[in-house]
Amino acid sequence: MVIDGNSILNRAFYGISALTNKDGLNTNGIYGFLTTYFKLVNEESPDKVVVCFDVRAKTFRHEMFEDYKGTRKGMPEELAEQLPFLKKVLDAMGIDRYELAGFEADDLIGTISEYCNQNGHNCVISTGDKDSLQLASEHTTINLVSTRMGKTTTKKYTLEAFKEQYGFEPMILTDLKGLMGDASDNIPGVKGVGEKTAMTLLHAFN
Repeated sequence: MVIDGNSILNRAFYGISALTNKDGLNTNGIYGFLTTYFKLVNEESPDKVVVCFDVRAKTFRHEMFEDYKGTRKGMPEELAEQLPFLKKVLDAMGIDRYELAGFEADDLIGTISEYCNQNGHNCVISTGDKDSLQLASEHTTINLVSTRMGKTTTKKYTLEAFKEQYGFEPMILTDLKGLMGDASDNIPGVKGVGEKTAMTLLHAFN
């Protein structure tokens, strides 16, 4: 099981009311992350768990498109202060965590998924980011995680479940994002093309 560390931590932070310890350190993100972690492990019973994190540095995407994520606000200090403590907790628990300058957690997750695909291992990706749905395959399943009002829910996407909902192969999701754009990453897309038109075009020409 591969966990998207930043994604799960971010959703825990915004999905759970503010919590602090006796020293005033914000802990709602850490608490929510660990609650989600134990829930996922209990549901999946994985042989191995790794957590992937982003690094605070530009990636190769910024070299390709200077304004990539240009409109995104920085991480709130109340959340940022929790990140190093969460990593210490994971280290103490003996859970492997991966991060690499120049790459996003998504890239590491995709690499692990492809390794599993090539070697016949089953991989479960736990994330709140729908972009990871493009990785759905015979061996890779995506658990979309959502935390609201302190409650965490998951929706599982196998290869079959993805094709049933979208009507095309998972990798075509990159074409969907290219056509309609992605405001969260500041990707412009094609002028005048929204999700509905993009889906219509992809169904017609794939």
